[in-house]
Amino acid sequence: MHQSISFFDIFKIGIGPSSSHTLGPWKAALMFCKFLQDNQLLSKTISIKVLLYGSLAKTGKGHGTDVAIQLGLSGEDPVKFEVDQINKRITLIAEACKINLSGKQIIDFNLKADIEFLFTETLSHHPNGMSFLATISSGEHIAKTYYSVGGGFVEEEGLSENTNSVTLPFPINTANDLLHWCMKTGLSVSEIVLENESAWRAESDTRNGVMEVWKVMLDCIYKGCHTTGILPGGLEVKRRAFDLNKKLLGNVQYSNFVEWTNLISKKGSDFSNTVDWVSCFALAVNEENASFGRVVTAPTNGAAGVIPAVLLYYIVFCDGNHDDKVVQFLLTAAEIGSIFKKGATISAAMGGCQAEIGVSSAMAAAALCECLGGTQRQVLMAAEIAMEHHLGLTCDPIGGLVQIPCIERNTMGAIKAITAAQLAMQSAPDFAKVSLDSVIKTMWETARDMSNKYKETSEGGLALQIPLSLSEC
Repeated sequence: MHQSISFFDIFKIGIGPSSSHTLGPWKAALMFCKFLQDNQLLSKTISIKVLLYGSLAKTGKGHGTDVAIQLGLSGEDPVKFEVDQINKRITLIAEACKINLSGKQIIDFNLKADIEFLFTETLSHHPNGMSFLATISSGEHIAKTYYSVGGGFVEEEGLSENTNSVTLPFPINTANDLLHWCMKTGLSVSEIVLENESAWRAESDTRNGVMEVWKVMLDCIYKGCHTTGILPGGLEVKRRAFDLNKKLLGNVQYSNFVEWTNLISKKGSDFSNTVDWVSCFALAVNEENASFGRVVTAPTNGAAGVIPAVLLYYIVFCDGNHDDKVVQFLLTAAEIGSIFKKGATISAAMGGCQAEIGVSSAMAAAALCECLGGTQRQVLMAAEIAMEHHLGLTCDPIGGLVQIPCIERNTMGAIKAITAAQLAMQSAPDFAKVSLDSVIKTMWETARDMSNKYKETSEGGLALQIPLSLSEC
């Protein structure tokens, strides 16, 4: 059966620092409250308790899982909620010891008692499991269990997220399916995706939506490059994008994004300058992400900096500053991401960081290759090259925070994506020994073989080399 995954399923506007540990639980809380309301139970609810399992328990503090759940229970929209109001809202809930469910039902709520981190328990379906337990006035108990399966996707226990709601003109599960349709029609990857998106909405709406996603990415880069300070959480990590931006530009004056990028392009495109700027762009996004900023899952929050960094590199250094090129880039990237989700995983709790940075690098490589004029086969080859050199990458965040090594990994993923695209452009993919589908299968097998301590638990790798109690975060 072919799964139907839209561009807007892969690229979701939300709030950092984690799509699986922040955005997913936020959405699950909204889903539970909607269930209560749809069944006329919300007004009868007198208490709610949330149980967090597996990776959500072990790194949930550092990822802001408890914060996200409180905002979700309050009925706030992660797309629109003002990020500078997060601390204020959470403080108000804590001081009042009450929460207003969906803004309609005020109940007693104590964070320490009502959100429980079950560090030693894991549910069988997925490491990112959570149960919501509501008590209603009659004394009856209502329970639902949800799984945050990566990239902001949420599944209710016993049900799969509805990914088959439409019939696509070009159904795709694998890279080989995609190549088949490209060869049969002569369309590029992005053109195939645009045709498929038309099964959901008008083409103009898709284009406008894609550009809105890009606007959020741009705002995130610009804000990250112009914000100083220390990242929250206890690691005392200093923001670096601001200083790097200032060092690269010197003391020149500018007042907006257009002037800023014009100055960047005038500095030239020699190798060292380009690498520095790509790193700066990626750092900026993920420092914003680590600060509970507004970001776009690409395909996750932890890997949110790779695709914006590579796309801005293309715009500034490769004369790609055209809306059509931005749409082409992001549509191509989305299709590669959806194929990885269908054939493997985009959840670090399931597959390690190869499932996040590796997938985002493959997405960016394919997108850049197409925009630079690569053939359909070269586009898939670029994605294959990028993932091949992320295989086995572990997820071992220090203190359960999306900071070390996560932020720097976005810079490395972006640079690898550019290299992969350029290498594919200079290659004859008809004679390639490894296909994208083979790499996706290998990634999934590697994920299943990987020790759980390297899957977003902070129980192995770098997380043990720099001891930090999760309670400090």
